[in-house]
Amino acid sequence: MVELHAIHAESKTELYALLAQQLRALLEGERNLVANAANAAALLFHTLPDLNWAGFYFLDDGELVLGPFQGKPACVRIPLGRGVCGTAAAERRSQVVADVYQFPGHIACDADSRSELVVPVINRGELLGVLDLDSPHTGRFDDDDRAGLEQIVGVFVAALSS
Repeated sequence: MVELHAIHAESKTELYALLAQQLRALLEGERNLVANAANAAALLFHTLPDLNWAGFYFLDDGELVLGPFQGKPACVRIPLGRGVCGTAAAERRSQVVADVYQFPGHIACDADSRSELVVPVINRGELLGVLDLDSPHTGRFDDDDRAGLEQIVGVFVAALSS
């Protein structure tokens, strides 16, 4: 059994460093994509404040398909280049969106979501999918969150080949 403990950090940089440490320990010795994505999504959802969704979409036959997540039921398939997730995947670049309703082509899987952060998951040059975090608060995510979650994705990818 894994126990999640509240993380008390002085800064977002410290918070994400501690989260990366927890995730590394959680994934140690496990290489299964689904198992690791499920545990990573749960850790993020139950540790980071002000989230209403945290999870993965994985590339399958040219589109993103829903993977392990925490939150309300979600859109199952997202075309590359559409919405925040599809854009992050197509551009292979993280997307920080302060107000999803101002994002061209936003896909509203949960009407409560107001801001979103999506990080592409890339392993040895191959796009595997994206990590997606949603918040019911406009402006919830910033560049510190982006950098921290890119670090988290790095830990996730490293575990797949350890």
